[in-house]
Amino acid sequence: MSSEISIADKQMARQNGIVQPLLTDLYQITMAYAYWKSGKVNDVAVFDLFFRTNPFQGEFTIFAGLEECMKFLENFHYSNSDIKYLKQTLPENIEPEFYLYLKELTCKDIIVSAIEEGSVVFPRVPLLRVEGPLIVAQLLETTLLTLVNFASLMATNAARYRMVAGKNVSLLEFGLRRAQGPDGGLSASKYAYIGGFDGTSNVLAGKMFNIPVKGTHAHSFVTSFSTLDDIHRVTLTHAQTREPCNLLESPCNLLESAMEWRSRVSTVIDVSTEESSDGELAALISYAIAFPTGFLALVDTYDVKRSGLLNFCAVALALNDCGYRAVGIRIDSGDLAYLSVLARETFEKVGETFNVPWFAKLTIVASNDINEETILSLNEQGHKIDCFGIGTHLVTCQRQPALGCVYKLVEINGQPRIKLSQDVGKVTIPGHKEAYRLFGADGHALIDLLQRSSEPAPVVGQKVLCRHPFQESKRAYVIPSYVEHLYKICWKDGRVCTAPKPLSKVRERVQSSLRTLRQDIKRNLNPTPYKVAVSDDLYNFIHDLWLQNAPIGELS
Repeated sequence: MSSEISIADKQMARQNGIVQPLLTDLYQITMAYAYWKSGKVNDVAVFDLFFRTNPFQGEFTIFAGLEECMKFLENFHYSNSDIKYLKQTLPENIEPEFYLYLKELTCKDIIVSAIEEGSVVFPRVPLLRVEGPLIVAQLLETTLLTLVNFASLMATNAARYRMVAGKNVSLLEFGLRRAQGPDGGLSASKYAYIGGFDGTSNVLAGKMFNIPVKGTHAHSFVTSFSTLDDIHRVTLTHAQTREPCNLLESPCNLLESAMEWRSRVSTVIDVSTEESSDGELAALISYAIAFPTGFLALVDTYDVKRSGLLNFCAVALALNDCGYRAVGIRIDSGDLAYLSVLARETFEKVGETFNVPWFAKLTIVASNDINEETILSLNEQGHKIDCFGIGTHLVTCQRQPALGCVYKLVEINGQPRIKLSQDVGKVTIPGHKEAYRLFGADGHALIDLLQRSSEPAPVVGQKVLCRHPFQESKRAYVIPSYVEHLYKICWKDGRVCTAPKPLSKVRERVQSSLRTLRQDIKRNLNPTPYKVAVSDDLYNFIHDLWLQNAPIGELS
């Protein structure tokens, strides 16, 4: 690999400064010592990282966080200060040679195979397969889980918002102030963008990940103005001539122009100027002078119908006289469906009355604690919203706060391992496996199939017996029209094997992968479960191993 580090890599490294070997649970290190003490230094293991249930009562998940995992493996090394801290923290009986062993550990002998980041994934199919020295692979567990769990949950949540909002509505992530700490906020911005959001309010995320940054102003900006006397500048340079306008005579005196327009607009939309707030008008004029090419104003500080829309239209038309086009409005409270329809009707009426055609198409942004159900309800009500700003419910994943990925040992020294449980859902699928996605004649994904790695891959046009891993009667033949091998080696010989894709490409992968699913699998209410199966050989292998390891009871 080249020793040169790109700007993007440097930026990612800064974000990942906290992701290091000590970002783990204590029991990983105590297990590592017990393995070492037991002479298992040369044991070779295979671990699967997977989840058991799709989140948000849905039937799909988006895999994310792989790039972060690769950065972690690249930087995996116990520093001198790490070793010093461990010596202070672990019991005194730990042999000094163990710390020397830890100091030399790297991931050069680890092999990681993974599904492509941004792909649709399903329960029980490993997202990552980690192979290599038992102790090193064990030490990776907690950190890999924390890097994949939230990333995949966030990307899935964002993808669900994108689906209910539709292709023609913009989505902006506004959640930094409500996120679980600064790293949670930064990760949320990144994975919301991957999942289908169009931009973020998070400036640092914009810098680090090249995500479009968007924002307007808060209610505090409006309420900081009380009267028209609070305006300290009223003139604006004309957009075409770039010449300053005369304070008294030019239409670019925004205060005079806006006052005149407010009077004219009030008669068109049947709202009294006496009911509108002069302080709000002063705030909007001041904001328009500051951002004449990006004037998007918050209009619900006092009353959208009686004040906000009137004042906005007045300032927007004054800007138009000076050669600028306003962007639109944001509504942050109230009946969003009704107010968005009212706003659109107002813009259409004003645009038609004053012969300003583009006015009818002004952007309407809505925020205010929006979730999936809110958007579905607004869709049913026939809203006129062009863009949703979504914060709390998105970045905190309020409907389900954790994905629940697990990391299980499935093979050691070539011998399969199985975890048994009275809860069949927690029984692991043992051994070194491959995963394939089988597609039907209509181009949609039919089923994900797990096989033992020693088995030949499924072949297009040839019948494959697919079985439920634990229910004998559930089985079906599939004749695939296309077979996708899901795993690619992404880490081997101490380096990343495949260069990570830009976020924009991962974002495209999410949408293309979702298009391979039937609509009934993706629907919000009572979605059809997507099938995950095992081959006949793997089915028999699981159940033979189950019988071998299950204790035999005795009746008396």
